[in-house]
Amino acid sequence: MKKTSSTVIFNVMQVSLITLLLSIASISFGQNTPAAPGGGGGGNWGGNAQQMNIGRFYGKVVDKSGKGVGYATVQLYGMQFDTLTKSMKETLISGQITQDNGDFSLEKLPVFGEFTLKISFIGYTETSQKVSFGMKPPTGGGAPGGGRPSGAPGQGNWGGGGMGGANFDKDLGNIKLLDDTQTLETVTVTAEAATTTLALDKKVYRVDKDASTAGGNAQDALRNVPSLSVDLDGNVSLRNGSPQIFVDGRPTTLSLDQISADAIESVEVITNPSAKYDAGGGTAGIINIVLKKEKRLGYNGNVRAGINTRKGYNLGGDINARGDKVNLFASGMLNNMRGFSDAETARQNLFGTPRTNVTQTVDGLMEGYFANGRGGIDWFIDNRNTLTISGSYTRGHFEPNDEITTRTDSLFQTGTTFSESFRSSVQDRNFRNLGSSIQFKHLFPKAGAEWTADLNYNRVKFNGGSDFRTQFSSGAESLERQMSEGSGQFITFQSDFVNPINDKMKLEGGVRVAMRRNKNDNENAYFDQADGMWVPVTSLADHFKFNDDVYAAYGQFSHQFEKWGYQVGLRAESSFYGGELTDRDSSFSINYPISLFPSVFFTRKINDLDNIQFAYTRRINRPNFFQTMPFLDFSDSLNLRRGEPTLRPEFMHSMELSYQNVFNKGHNLLVSVYFKQANDLITNYQFTEFNEDLGKEVLITSYANSNSSKAYGGEITLKNSFFNFLDFTTNVNLYQSKLDASNVESSLVIDQFSWFVKELIQVKLPAGFSFQLSGEYRSRASFTPNEGNRMPWMAGPTNTAQGYTLANWFVDAALRKDLMDRKATLTLNVNDIFRTRRSGTYTESDIFIQDTWRVRDPQVFRLNFSYRFGKMDMSLFKRKNMRMNMQGNDMM
Repeated sequence: MKKTSSTVIFNVMQVSLITLLLSIASISFGQNTPAAPGGGGGGNWGGNAQQMNIGRFYGKVVDKSGKGVGYATVQLYGMQFDTLTKSMKETLISGQITQDNGDFSLEKLPVFGEFTLKISFIGYTETSQKVSFGMKPPTGGGAPGGGRPSGAPGQGNWGGGGMGGANFDKDLGNIKLLDDTQTLETVTVTAEAATTTLALDKKVYRVDKDASTAGGNAQDALRNVPSLSVDLDGNVSLRNGSPQIFVDGRPTTLSLDQISADAIESVEVITNPSAKYDAGGGTAGIINIVLKKEKRLGYNGNVRAGINTRKGYNLGGDINARGDKVNLFASGMLNNMRGFSDAETARQNLFGTPRTNVTQTVDGLMEGYFANGRGGIDWFIDNRNTLTISGSYTRGHFEPNDEITTRTDSLFQTGTTFSESFRSSVQDRNFRNLGSSIQFKHLFPKAGAEWTADLNYNRVKFNGGSDFRTQFSSGAESLERQMSEGSGQFITFQSDFVNPINDKMKLEGGVRVAMRRNKNDNENAYFDQADGMWVPVTSLADHFKFNDDVYAAYGQFSHQFEKWGYQVGLRAESSFYGGELTDRDSSFSINYPISLFPSVFFTRKINDLDNIQFAYTRRINRPNFFQTMPFLDFSDSLNLRRGEPTLRPEFMHSMELSYQNVFNKGHNLLVSVYFKQANDLITNYQFTEFNEDLGKEVLITSYANSNSSKAYGGEITLKNSFFNFLDFTTNVNLYQSKLDASNVESSLVIDQFSWFVKELIQVKLPAGFSFQLSGEYRSRASFTPNEGNRMPWMAGPTNTAQGYTLANWFVDAALRKDLMDRKATLTLNVNDIFRTRRSGTYTESDIFIQDTWRVRDPQVFRLNFSYRFGKMDMSLFKRKNMRMNMQGNDMM
């Protein structure tokens, strides 16, 4: 392929990753952080004020029963002069985490002025109160820190009649935290195990306290999230569609099984993404996985380990260390796995002579590991500028081995004959993923105004081989081999600007560039027993590469009134595809002109406990390389595929109306009704044709644009809390879907009603025990999502117009015990208790009828242990001195 302008841009972007870092660093190091006037800190008042950091506040944090609350965050704020805004600003003076019994002690405090003490802990309402030592600030000194007070000792008035009666060692007593039942800023409901937040354009679910995910991966974490369904292969569906997976707000090259559940803080479900988000990648919306990142001063972290009944084990840990100028974070995990699977396929072939019935059973064994490490640094250049540099490395090795028995019944007019074959495979798969990111954030003096820019680079490499031995009932034997290797590079640049016009109106805008470069080589060979040599089969080889570039810009405006608000946005995107088979003279390109994607949101606050929202968005699903490649793909000799270069993008119009009511005593209800219409829906379908290379009629899977599809339904999420120890979360989704693919196959119209229900029960037990039970039932459904957990080089999400998925259900359970005054936890969980999680599909067309089912790793027990540590240390990364310079101490 000739070098194009997009290729040049791609190379420039790689260089920019280094150039941007060096440029920002050189500018930032050249800046001097301005000191507070007079050199004083948050509570100091001039040249000798540092000598007055002798105060101490102490006390105990308790719950409503009077029991001490350990590991609560205690922070003391005071007023500090901001040189940029020329005004006083609330600034953190000191802080720590309470001891196991709830005690805290803040020492070396300034004694003048009034302070604000804030205490918070998950599951409780944040408490805030004014505290002081009874010393008024000195008078006559001008601006804070503007020089020695005129009333300093030996000179006169200190505003309080002297210090003789002052108490600089003050007991604040027992400070009670109340259970957090609701926060009405965005209608938020908080509990110890989970938090549900209804924002303007997304719903947020906390999963970091989900006991059933301990020792698991992101597939396990998403399984209990309302609205989501995860199948045996990790494919995620949202309202029966395939969403795009993000990590920390950006598309990821990692699959869900490569992300540790213990590293996840929350999951954001964005059913109707606004203009700020990518318009492509998944017509069902976006699932954003937010990883944990500690924001408290000091150091903290945890270590964890676990085993399971499949002889697998996991190890992991993370640490965060934050001072006033630097925040360091790192994490690592190792997951050694061993799993089993069983499957069966029964197919009636209605083409060819003679007709055949084929039954295939599969016994699978998967062994392997993957390891992941990530780390980075936040550099708080000053109060308004932060630079973050981070990187990650993931490596995996898998050995999936299958034993496949195939029986073929040939239906002759004179009778039926059969043949059998037994195929065993020994496979080896390896992958590596290297990621890096540079992020810059600037806060403007105007409250809420900010500019962010980030550059992300990911490189993926994979390789593997498979040896197959097939033994036939006739006594013959064959040996085949497949070898594959490939690589992918993914660069994104994004810049966003937020400008609050006033406290009611806000303007946002940004640009984004995403560029992918992928290359893949697949080779096949058979063993010639006469010559004792492996012979390549060139007709079954694939050597290809492709480029995929998307350029976008957006703008959106929001306006909030007393009882209602709205947000409108418009996004423009343009994309360019190019591909070629590298072993022959064949290439093609597909360019899509600029497309516009509007988004509209309305919210109405009925009262403090009721909220209504309406959303409309337009999205796109562009055909990818595999769906448009006009060459036959022989990489899987049993499932031949060929793309269709005339495919058009599918456009989706989506509308949703949501209502939330927060009842008293921890009960809340969220109801949504939605409608989706897709034009030119991309579907896969099967047909037969004679292949000269194979010398027989074969079944081929290809793609086509169906006439249209519609889906509408309703979703209910109900959360109930009883007796302060029992929580129920119920999620029910009902939807009707209709696909008109009569242009693909005559009279092919599918009209299907589907539903699923998900229940999560959490019970707090005495002696630090808690119990969790979760289950899901999913009815028969059409529009089967395909490869929702795909890697960038895999085929994109498609729908099938010739079948449906079968109903299935499962139940998981977990028991958790807090140890060492809640420093540690021991968790025992089991998935698929009743061994009922069996996925299956039914497919029917004019040329075949097929039933399949599959079971993977039922009834696996996992035992996990985790230990948390930390200290609220204000002096971290600072030289020991008596001055409390709080400049640059941005808690973000």
